[in-house]
Amino acid sequence: MRPWKDLFFAGLLGFVAITLANSGAGETKPVRVALVKMPYVGERNVPDTSRGPDYLEEGGIRQLLEQQGVQVQPTVTVALTADEERAYGSWNHLALASGDMTKLVAEERRKGNLPIGLLANCNGLLGMLSGLQHSGPSAKPLRVGMVFVDAHGDFNTPETTLSGMLGGMPVAIAAGQCLTRMRMKAGLEPAIPTRHIVEVCVRDTDPLEQELLDRSEIQQLTLDDVRTRSANLHKEMKRLSELTDVIYVHVDMDGLDPRDVPGVALPVPNGPTSAELAAALTEMLKYEKVGAFGVAAMPYDDHDKTGIARHSAYNLILGAVKGVQERKGE
Repeated sequence: MRPWKDLFFAGLLGFVAITLANSGAGETKPVRVALVKMPYVGERNVPDTSRGPDYLEEGGIRQLLEQQGVQVQPTVTVALTADEERAYGSWNHLALASGDMTKLVAEERRKGNLPIGLLANCNGLLGMLSGLQHSGPSAKPLRVGMVFVDAHGDFNTPETTLSGMLGGMPVAIAAGQCLTRMRMKAGLEPAIPTRHIVEVCVRDTDPLEQELLDRSEIQQLTLDDVRTRSANLHKEMKRLSELTDVIYVHVDMDGLDPRDVPGVALPVPNGPTSAELAAALTEMLKYEKVGAFGVAAMPYDDHDKTGIARHSAYNLILGAVKGVQERKGE
């Protein structure tokens, strides 16, 4: 019997082959991608940075994208300056790093590249959103929308959180619900209106966090919407496309079925497989307003001994890029 790891790699190669065959069916304009690594974590009492973004890049994603006909630009990595490193506080370091990330993401988009964020955790979405917001032809901020795929709502505030984790707050921060100075230091101004946010496969929230979500205008898509690429999914993508200038699609790896991400920090049952979510991402990224994609909270090294989690992430990235390749008129 072939080892599970060999079978998984064979399946991944099959996925790439099918993707290549399908993408060759029509005329496509080469897609240019820029990998943007954000290693800063922002959590207290842990190391300032994570190896997750490096681990995600090291497994061959560049080669897989190139096999799909993608032009992959040199990787850019967020790094604090010496003065920024000397500044006090893990939350402060994250805010400073997010501000630096804003410049990288905005520059890559102005070059005509699709930024793909390899993010230590979901706090990296602040720099992704801010970068898109400031990637337009003038100083006027663009209207940004977000599709947020995660097992958790990440809509906690310091007043509602049970865990105290900053990683449970980035959607609330981006939406102007808390930690205003962090958002401003990241460059995200104005905040993202909650009607510009769609959450997908959220199934684990704190009680007071759920109250905030219920009072917001954030829309929710279900596991069934992902599995069937439902009319609801397309309805929300069309709605965001009408309301905003640019859309960011974000995936936390714990949004997936735990069997596809062994070693993930906060597993929650009843998520989609990587193949199911990749197919849904292809549909989402067909919408021309989508300007960036990000993957967060990658298990790495001993937490992903089989490599299954990393290749689940690769399925998502390949599925997302396939959607860009299939856009009408490109």
